[in-house]
Amino acid sequence: MKPFRERNPVVVGTVGLTVILAALLGAFQLDRLAALTGRSYQAAFHDASGLATGNEVRVAGVRAGVVTAVELARESQPYVRVRFRVDDDGVRLGRDTGATIRIKTVLGQKYLALSPAGPGKLPEHAQIPLDRTAAPFDVVQAVTGLADTLDKVDTDQLAQAFTTLSQTFADTPASVSTSLTGLSRLSRTVASRDAELRTLLARARDVTGVLAQRDEEFRKLVTDGEKLLTEVTRRRDAIHQLLVGTDQLATQLSGLVADNRTQLEPALRKLRDVVAVLQRNRDDLEQTIKRMGPFVTAFANVVGNGRWFDSYVDGLLQPYLPTTGGR
Repeated sequence: MKPFRERNPVVVGTVGLTVILAALLGAFQLDRLAALTGRSYQAAFHDASGLATGNEVRVAGVRAGVVTAVELARESQPYVRVRFRVDDDGVRLGRDTGATIRIKTVLGQKYLALSPAGPGKLPEHAQIPLDRTAAPFDVVQAVTGLADTLDKVDTDQLAQAFTTLSQTFADTPASVSTSLTGLSRLSRTVASRDAELRTLLARARDVTGVLAQRDEEFRKLVTDGEKLLTEVTRRRDAIHQLLVGTDQLATQLSGLVADNRTQLEPALRKLRDVVAVLQRNRDDLEQTIKRMGPFVTAFANVVGNGRWFDSYVDGLLQPYLPTTGGR
């Protein structure tokens, strides 16, 4: 076999680039590649409940596939058709398999939960009927709908209607008149708090909207908090031993100080006197340290060449003065 160094480098480079591009293309098309091997099914729902394309499909809480489409089926009785794919070959769906849209996070992200049941095998591309599917109650949508509904209610007119009704039934038995009077008072209370109630619901809607937009960050925060608590629990014994050791060390130090109080007290008193003297002469010490700098530098230069001093004596010999011919 001819070694690579003897082959045409243009051909080798072209083949290498082709392989790299094919690997990158395959990495970006993993979902489509999985669609070639996965099994596709459908499920009918009365309400999509916020389920979207790309949401997970789970069996017994374990991810087994993905939702591929959510569309409206326009038949005699319109319903929502959810198309999904099961990628796990180990999942066996019986003929009576059910499907439920469930809430994945506290902020409303959904996933499709499958409940395998029944004998045989669910045919590929088969549709799970409405009587075996269910959708959850969405709190975010409920709060939003309540705020929108309240905006359209004329609370003053409602209070006036209840008041008129109470006056009309004033001569009825006590149980009926009392109930209507209570309803009238309730309506007046709601009308008097109309602005505050509208503001509360509007802000609740804004908060739920922000939380829904920050779903990934909130979920990551909860996950990190769970990891922290798990690590603290795992190291609970080590933390306990550390606290016990610290307590024992404090006890030993207290005993040491108590046993040597007689010797430590004079030493501490003298140390206090020394510190006081240094404090009083702080300015002189600072000046001394500053003036010692040049001396230390010069001294280091003198003795820096070995075990001797480099020095010279100025004026030991008289300078040579040449004589002139006139003298």
